[in-house]
Amino acid sequence: MDTAEVRERVVWARDTIMSIRREIAKAIVGHDDIVEGILICLVCGGHALLEGVPGLGKTTLIKCLGQALDLRSSRIQFTPDLMPADIVGTNVLLSDEESRRLVRFQKGPVFANIVLADEINRATPKTQSALLEAMQERTVTAGGTTYALEPPFIVLATQNPIEMEGTYPLPEAQLDRFFFKLALAYPSAAEIASIVERTTTRTRPKITTVADAKAVLDLADLVREVPIAEHVTDYAIRLAMATRPGTPEATELAARYVRYGASPRGPQSLVMGAKARALFDGRLAAGIGDVRAVSRQSLRHRILLNFEGEAEGITAERIIDDVIEKVPEGAADKAG
Repeated sequence: MDTAEVRERVVWARDTIMSIRREIAKAIVGHDDIVEGILICLVCGGHALLEGVPGLGKTTLIKCLGQALDLRSSRIQFTPDLMPADIVGTNVLLSDEESRRLVRFQKGPVFANIVLADEINRATPKTQSALLEAMQERTVTAGGTTYALEPPFIVLATQNPIEMEGTYPLPEAQLDRFFFKLALAYPSAAEIASIVERTTTRTRPKITTVADAKAVLDLADLVREVPIAEHVTDYAIRLAMATRPGTPEATELAARYVRYGASPRGPQSLVMGAKARALFDGRLAAGIGDVRAVSRQSLRHRILLNFEGEAEGITAERIIDDVIEKVPEGAADKAG
């Protein structure tokens, strides 16, 4: 493939992402970094966990994504009485025309391209874990039979802060399966004014479909072709290693306040996220700046604080910022 063809594909990818973002922006005010994070997860084949207080537009944002893409979407409202079968499906007993009994698998709402797991931390850990196989293997096993999920497949989960009433902490194994954890902040006064104007009149924004499943899968293939230099990949690995206590690479802050650091999925997310960010910007290679830009989203849910860290009010974001400050860009810098 020559340079002109590569450039043409990169421009197509950038324009497609820009089109999707424009459609979402018709209904969503602000949250540009959150929208970018969701789209990065989509093209990287990952899942996103959106955390924020009620009323910040988490569910609306995900609905807008489904409208902008010609993909099958479903919504699962997580509640304390939700059962695993309500998510993945179950075998049901049916009768045919000749009154013969048949056992048939009735697919649950997880069999879609975009799955909205709304308020996921209001369900019990047993129910939350029903998504583990689907998120990692893209399959569902029921009654001894394994069913494949149709690509593209992405779980977009929303959760309220764990301090709120009626919430359960997500199992660490499930947290680690999320590609990004995106934190929604309160909008500014100007953004609230725009939100009020859009939602209190008769005119409602109409989201136009601008991409389909093939486009998303083509974007996913193209992301993996984005070059990344060896020293950039090495930097991503050293960032993740610096969050792990008990290792020579750990920073002083991580060694003191962290119980568990980032798993191998951490640097995977950093590298793939950096590639996607470069592609979205129309660039032909990912750099260290791209790794840094996705570091909080990639690592914040993979860092578990110890008792001292929680008592001192240390946050995962502070650990990540400290790691970025302390870890040199190149191995040569460290040696020097």
